[in-house]
Amino acid sequence: MLDKNKHYRLLSDDTKSAAYNMAKDEALVKSFEEFDLPILRLYSWEKSFTIGVSQKIQDYAYLEQYKNNHAKRITGGGVLFHGHDLSYCLIIPVSFMKNLNVKESYEKICTFLLEFYKELGLNAIYAKDDKNTQLSKSSFCQVGFEAYDILVNGIKIGGNAQRRTKKLIFQHGSIPIKALEDEDSKNRKNEIGHCLNEFDIHLTYEDAKIRLVNAFEKTFNTSLKISTLNKIEEENLRSLLKDKHDDERK
Repeated sequence: MLDKNKHYRLLSDDTKSAAYNMAKDEALVKSFEEFDLPILRLYSWEKSFTIGVSQKIQDYAYLEQYKNNHAKRITGGGVLFHGHDLSYCLIIPVSFMKNLNVKESYEKICTFLLEFYKELGLNAIYAKDDKNTQLSKSSFCQVGFEAYDILVNGIKIGGNAQRRTKKLIFQHGSIPIKALEDEDSKNRKNEIGHCLNEFDIHLTYEDAKIRLVNAFEKTFNTSLKISTLNKIEEENLRSLLKDKHDDERK
C-alpha cells in the first residue's frame, strides 16, 4: 500500500505557468522507474487554465484573456481554471495498489486530502457519500461531480484525476485556496469553482503546503524528504518545455 515505502521524495515549486507545471508532471512520469522512490509534488499556478488530454484547445475561447497561458494535462476531464489553487501530483509504483481497482485506489489516495480538510475544521466527504449530490459529468471540471470529488457542506471543494501505466500510478488534483478577484473570474464563478475563503479559512500557499505534507505523513505513516529533479528528470523537462513552446509557435 502507500506506506509500503516509508520514504517519499517531496518536490515543492513556486508559482509557475501552466505549460511548466504540466511539463514537469509529465517529465516525472516519463522518468519514473519501478523501483524509484515515490514522489509527492506540490505546486501553484499563474492565472491560466488546463484541459484534458483528449480535448482540443481550439474548442475554447479563453486564449486571449489568459494570455495564451494554458496547457494539456496528461489526465482526462474538462477545463480547469488556475491561479487560485494549490495542486499536488503523486507518483507511486503500480505495485503499491496492485490489489485495488481504479475506484478503490482513488479512495485510498484521497484520504490524505480528507485529513487535510479535517485539520482545518471542515467536514469533507466524497461526492459518492453525499445523499443529496447526483454524480454528473461536465466540460468544466468544477461543475460536474465525480465519485471521489471532495465536498464540504455539499459544495465541491476539489477534484482529482488519475493515469496508470505498467510502471506507475499518477494522480493529481487541486485545492482552491482563495478566490480570484478580477471581474471576469467573479462572473464565471460557477466554472472556476469554490474556495477555502468561503469557509472563512485563509491560508497562504506555504501554509497549505505545510498542512498537506503533515496530512500526507500522518495518513500514510510516511516520511517526506525534500528533493530536487535528477539529471534525467531535468533533461525530460527541458525537452518537453521545448516541444510545448514549438507547438505554441506553429
